Amino acid sequence: GHGRLLSLRRQHPDYAPTQRREQEPSTPSIELFTTRCAWDGGRLTVHEPSRYIGAVRHGLAAQLGLDPAQIRVVSGMIGGHFGSKFALSQHTAPVALAAKRLGCPVSLVPTRRQCFTIANYRPETRHDIRIAADRDGRFTSLVHEAEVIASRFDPFAMEGADVTASLYACPTIRTEERAVRVDRNTPGPMRAPPEVPYLFALESAVDELAWRLGLDPIELRRRNDTARDPVSGKPFSSRPLMACFDAGAAAFDWKRRAPQPGTMREGAWRVGLGCAASVRPVKIAAATLRLRLFADGSAEIGCAHHEIGNGITTLLAMGAAERLGLPVERVRVQLGDTDLPAAGLSGGSSTTTSLMNALALACEQVRARLARTAVAPDRPFAGRDPAGFRLADGRLTASDGRGLSLADAVRFIDPIRVETLAEFVPPGSPPDALETLRAGHIGLTTGGDALKWAFGAQFAEVHIHAETGEIRVPRLTGAFAAGRILNPLTARSQLVGGMIWGLGSALLEETVLDGPAYRNPDLAEYLVPTAMDVGAIEAILVPDPDETVNPLGIKGLGELGIIGVNAAIANAVYHAAGRRIRELPIRIDDMI
Repeated sequence: GHGRLLSLRRQHPDYAPTQRREQEPSTPSIELFTTRCAWDGGRLTVHEPSRYIGAVRHGLAAQLGLDPAQIRVVSGMIGGHFGSKFALSQHTAPVALAAKRLGCPVSLVPTRRQCFTIANYRPETRHDIRIAADRDGRFTSLVHEAEVIASRFDPFAMEGADVTASLYACPTIRTEERAVRVDRNTPGPMRAPPEVPYLFALESAVDELAWRLGLDPIELRRRNDTARDPVSGKPFSSRPLMACFDAGAAAFDWKRRAPQPGTMREGAWRVGLGCAASVRPVKIAAATLRLRLFADGSAEIGCAHHEIGNGITTLLAMGAAERLGLPVERVRVQLGDTDLPAAGLSGGSSTTTSLMNALALACEQVRARLARTAVAPDRPFAGRDPAGFRLADGRLTASDGRGLSLADAVRFIDPIRVETLAEFVPPGSPPDALETLRAGHIGLTTGGDALKWAFGAQFAEVHIHAETGEIRVPRLTGAFAAGRILNPLTARSQLVGGMIWGLGSALLEETVLDGPAYRNPDLAEYLVPTAMDVGAIEAILVPDPDETVNPLGIKGLGELGIIGVNAAIANAVYHAAGRRIRELPIRIDDMI
């Protein structure tokens, strides 16, 4: 429809592109759950937006009684999955069967309303939090009991009490989680990881305890900071939580906060300031990646992972260019096809941690192979130590500065290209990690002798109209420590996006049920943050050198930005109006 409308405008005699450019329609930005299946003899090709095509391939093979090698799944750049498009959809197999029966390709494009029932959703949770502390504010006991929605036909449940139990120092801890089966579709990490509702409960309780003790909420957290997991006794690989609070408090001007709730005003608006912690265990998985270095001075990366808008295509190109000594425009990246080397789930903030480590391994394999060839008896650097060579500025260079062009180094091995397949297995992984990956199973791990977490601190300024109860959030500030940051521009972009979704979690997002039916299954009545809802947002990157988390020191931050925002806003609401809101989303009704 967009293309036709544009052509009609250009045919109109009054159409002036330079004057009416703002009226040209943009392409759709939110992708539906589309599936296209086509058969070529006994081989099936599926085009479907998915964040784990390996699971689609193997799951569909099991449903159709095929060998996974008979199925190819292609998933190009995804227009946002936000926790949906999790794995194999419910409708892929029927579309494949229809295509086989009809003898022609078949496509299915569900409507927007249908997407609310064929995809997963963020499950409702109910929490009972109890915290005891001595007069100095040091926790003496913590109880976190939680109930979470699950479907009757699927055992999947969203857990999170393991994180709340380990966040602060406490000698006595008890957690309990119960899955409540209901007659609805299976939930999932809908636009947020499991920590979002669990941290909302804990960080709201910590803020309430701070008021009861007469302590600044940041100071209470400082007194209960810990270098070790209070449950397992394992050390944290790094623990920059308070560094995040300090950096965020300085940027947010936390010191202007009045000690008593309901005392800050700007005209008719009550003003409140709130904060909360943001934490996320680092996830990493095995990954395979193909790297080709061509004699013309270009490189190509191939991996069956996905570009979901997080910028992994750019990161892979930048990483290869840096390690191979090439201009970034000379690096091509191929993703989203099961014909490429297997990779895991694009989720759990594990994409960068997994793929960039696999890329580093591939680049090192290529460098070592070129160097070994260059020092062979009949080569220019015979007898040299191959470990002393590096790739830079399009050359293979020895430690004394002498070298040869990449083109010549490649041609010593092959007239066209040098190729390697890297198989990255994270430290602490089970011995069958690669087999698990190639079988289409999720193999995320946080293993090791230390707790490997990314940290952050969220700050929110809330304005509440004294007469109408209208709630506005003019300012959000977040400070985040997530190990080595490869691209600060895209990192801040992801964090800001997560903070905006956290605003939606706090004030807007809710599915309304009438029995088993959704009453607001569209984007007109299901409210998400728009430009008019979002004020000034700042994401600060806090240094977090961590040499033990994985070989490159990367922690991942795709989901870190949303965690804790709803708690910070709820805590700011209390500071502004003196009302402790324990149910989300917070509405005007709660203020009246």
